[in-house]
Amino acid sequence: MDPVKSVDGVSAGIKNWPPWREEVESADSTSMGRAPENRRQALVKLLWIAIWMLYLGAPLDDLIHAGHGVPVTVIASLGLAAFVVGYLALVFLRTNTDEQDRWVYGALCALSALAVATSAAFGKPWLVLFVYVSVACGAVLPPRRSRWLIPAVTAVLAAIGSVVDNAGELFPALLIPCLLGGFAMVGIRQLVQTMRELREARETVAQLAATEERLRLARDLHDLLGHSLSLITLKSELAGRMLPDRPLDAAQQVSDIERVSRQALVDVREAVSGYRRPTLATELAGARTALAAAGVTADFPADLPVTVEQTLPSLAPDTEGALAWALREAITNVIRHSGATRCVITLAEEADDGGGTVSLTVTDNGHGPARSPGNGLTGLEERLLLAGGSLTAGPAAPTGFTLRASVPRRAPVATGPPVG
Repeated sequence: MDPVKSVDGVSAGIKNWPPWREEVESADSTSMGRAPENRRQALVKLLWIAIWMLYLGAPLDDLIHAGHGVPVTVIASLGLAAFVVGYLALVFLRTNTDEQDRWVYGALCALSALAVATSAAFGKPWLVLFVYVSVACGAVLPPRRSRWLIPAVTAVLAAIGSVVDNAGELFPALLIPCLLGGFAMVGIRQLVQTMRELREARETVAQLAATEERLRLARDLHDLLGHSLSLITLKSELAGRMLPDRPLDAAQQVSDIERVSRQALVDVREAVSGYRRPTLATELAGARTALAAAGVTADFPADLPVTVEQTLPSLAPDTEGALAWALREAITNVIRHSGATRCVITLAEEADDGGGTVSLTVTDNGHGPARSPGNGLTGLEERLLLAGGSLTAGPAAPTGFTLRASVPRRAPVATGPPVG
């Protein structure tokens, strides 16, 4: 066993805990404060922005039915298209950025100019463009600037509306959406920034925790191996000096070296296993959270313990660890591969002459693995065999997939279980 690789493995496990974290997070394709990471997320964000373009029905209706003439209609259509493209570009590209480039302010000025020109030229149907200008200001500008630009845009809307809308029917109804829509986007922008800061803080905390655990395990391994390696070095030098004149004494030193090295290997394995052994209560709590986040209805019977000590006080730590690994692998498979909407978890104890057997069963209504069992189930089966237990996995009746892990209550786990 390579102690350095063991340390790296533990650090990576802490940073990526729980094992289904990636699947749950990737399911949230429109996470607030997170820039799109792939084409699907970008498309979802663009659709959420573009859906508000439906309120441009008044300008479109004016272009179609007002009879402005072909040249004027073409020019107005180009202006409206430029406005929409500029608005989408601003809101799509710059909502997750604190400080804006100069082109952003240029684009806002261009949108404002188009809103003023089209409203003045074609009348009250085009006043709605000011609402989009106000929303764009709130979405992309820092609050210290948008807080006075939004009222300014609203004031321009009121001024132009009082001229082009003689009946006074339309522009008063746009003043409140223009003002409140802009300030609502200011609040949403601040919420996005807070979410981004919280996410960065969480990642920093996770990194610090992984680093601290790495250092702690490195210190413990140093304490475990320092004495043993020093003794091995001294005895190796002594055996070298004894050869070839004192072969029997040298053989004794070599025997001592073998004994010390074996004990050091056992110590390292126990240390790494102790760091990586999960508890059943922790895995049950994680399973509840993960299944809920993945949209899977979880059925936990009333007698299932919140803590193992409630119903299984004499459960050996190694037995509990084996069942916890089984629960983790089963829940991971349910979330990743099954496509299930319901999952049932049971924990049962069966008494026999050998001290009893504890069985964990996880059943879902999904389609099960698409292929033969992968490395996860293979590694889990090997781990259960080391605990003296067994693994059964296969289709459930009438549909779904069942995983059942059984271990003797007090069967010891062999030294050095798989840690991968």
